Amino acid sequence: MGPMKQRTAAGRPGLAPRHRENHLVFADRPSGRHGRAVRSRAPMSTCCITLLLALLIFAGCRTGDDYQRPEVQVPADWRFKAAEPRDHVPKGEWWRVFRDARLDELQERALAHNQDLRAAAARVEQARAVARIDRAAFFPTLTSSPNYLRYSTSGNAPSPLGFPIESFTAAQWEVPFDLSYEVDLWGKVRRSFEAAQQLTLAAEAARQNVLLTLQADVAANYFALVGVGAEMKALQQAIDLRQEALDLFQLRLEVGVGTEFEVERTRVELATATADLAAARQRQAEIGNALALLCGHAPAGFMVESADELSAVPSIAPDLPASLLERRPDVAEAERQMAARNAQIGVARAAFFPAIRLTANGGFQSGELQDLFSWDSKFWGVSPSISIPILQGGRLKADLDQKRAAYDEAVASYRQHILIAFREVDDSLAAIRFLREQVAAREQAVAAARKSVTLALDQYGAGTVSFLEVIDAESVRLQNDVARIRITTEQLNATVRLIKALGGGWDETVAKNETRF
Repeated sequence: MGPMKQRTAAGRPGLAPRHRENHLVFADRPSGRHGRAVRSRAPMSTCCITLLLALLIFAGCRTGDDYQRPEVQVPADWRFKAAEPRDHVPKGEWWRVFRDARLDELQERALAHNQDLRAAAARVEQARAVARIDRAAFFPTLTSSPNYLRYSTSGNAPSPLGFPIESFTAAQWEVPFDLSYEVDLWGKVRRSFEAAQQLTLAAEAARQNVLLTLQADVAANYFALVGVGAEMKALQQAIDLRQEALDLFQLRLEVGVGTEFEVERTRVELATATADLAAARQRQAEIGNALALLCGHAPAGFMVESADELSAVPSIAPDLPASLLERRPDVAEAERQMAARNAQIGVARAAFFPAIRLTANGGFQSGELQDLFSWDSKFWGVSPSISIPILQGGRLKADLDQKRAAYDEAVASYRQHILIAFREVDDSLAAIRFLREQVAAREQAVAAARKSVTLALDQYGAGTVSFLEVIDAESVRLQNDVARIRITTEQLNATVRLIKALGGGWDETVAKNETRF
């Protein structure tokens, strides 16, 4: 035999080691019987690091364009600046400008019990839950399905060993864990979460719109109820006057100094006023039922206390800041729907690129329960995969076209909401201006009608005219009184519509520094 070779630290023959700084290293290390060198692990580590860096770089990529607000053509005299949705700004209890405690109470009841408002709040919670579902895709999923299996084999089953294997009975306990994670290389998950966030904000804006509409409807119906009550009061006074006149004419007819024409003419006036009063009572009942519905109650047993007279119309300056239109919840909802549709385009575009999924499994498996969690019972596996869309029959392209068309629809809807906002503000301002003129004219007419009634009574006392002249003058006064009440009610409602068109109440201290139209 030749000279004995030195043995390595592992007890296997090999080249002599050399010492460097108290560390045992080998100048060369053959492996196996034939002494072939083991490949260096440095290239594998380099590949892993390169792959990791590539994943980190691509993870910052997102398909699709970031949202940008489209241009909107507006009238030059509005000087409407580039808007940011501000529907989250507190609207305040804007109805308190009318200084009516009964209206304040109705608003509180509606806020607490209206079913449409509760449904809108539930839709917001649904949207938030959907957003949380989409956010979960940022994290890996880990599942476990522990199981137990007891089984018996067949003694006559085919055997790969060439001789039969006897039947036996065994048991298997298993606690597996499955880990899965999809690498968001192209921003599909981020765009999906972005869309869900925008839809959540849109749902909240929709709730704010329901709330603002509810408050405006409560105020409008309340003023209508007060106006009908004032009409009924005027009609009842007219009925009492006509009844007295009818009794007087019937007495004159019985004593032979009156005519049947006076009696029948007065009876017509009395019946007309009575019919008008019945119609007013019908409107009063319908308005009360509408308020009951707005307040979340059944009409039966719902009582509404209203003021005896209409509130004074508050002064709303026509140079309100144009930026208040940004606070309209319907405009904010339309814009957030548009932003969500834009993000969904990115999701559709990401579907054209490969999807990488990292999966791993492991756990414990044993035939005996007492050995289940011992170290020798462990098992594991790693299985990364890539899914490449090769042939989809045009489905991905069609889905992208659909998302782009949905975005175009959202853009058109947003621009339409802006135009509607301008129109509603202009309509309300015009209504307030012209109704103010109508109220002034009606006040003059009512004053003149009342003076004519006084003159007619004086002439009737002097014996120069018949009482029919007094009734005619009273009829004209009644018509102008009712018309004035209705115009005042409409003026109050126009003020409510203006506040609603501007997105609710506003902070006057902030409004002073805003752009004005």
